[in-house]
Amino acid sequence: MSIKKDRMSERIRQILSELLLREIGDPRLQGITVTEVKLDNEMMYADVYVNALGEEERAPEVLAGLKSANGFLRREVGKRVRIRNTPFLHFHWDTTLDRAEKMNRLIDQLNIPPAPIDSEEDDLDLDLDSDD
Repeated sequence: MSIKKDRMSERIRQILSELLLREIGDPRLQGITVTEVKLDNEMMYADVYVNALGEEERAPEVLAGLKSANGFLRREVGKRVRIRNTPFLHFHWDTTLDRAEKMNRLIDQLNIPPAPIDSEEDDLDLDLDSDD
């Protein structure tokens, strides 16, 4: 990503986080976190990833709340970001945390025996200076 696109993505993420925290009264959108914003190359579309930490079952109601608040959120982003066109916001449920938790559980369940210590390696005398 370009530096400008990275900065713009982060700025939009901050604005949306503040809006959801302070200015949205919809109870479906309480306690959600904007985890990432990805802009396309033309900065016309923004994929916004959200999560309600530990409340995966809320995904459908959160996405429905975001869909109904989309116009307000886009308009407010447009007021606070100085770019020619305000990107269209597409909201997605972020499953990254859930996948990471599953991977950690799988790793914890692995039963890997420790590698045997080979005593022959300790007895070898490696002479790096010899010209054999």
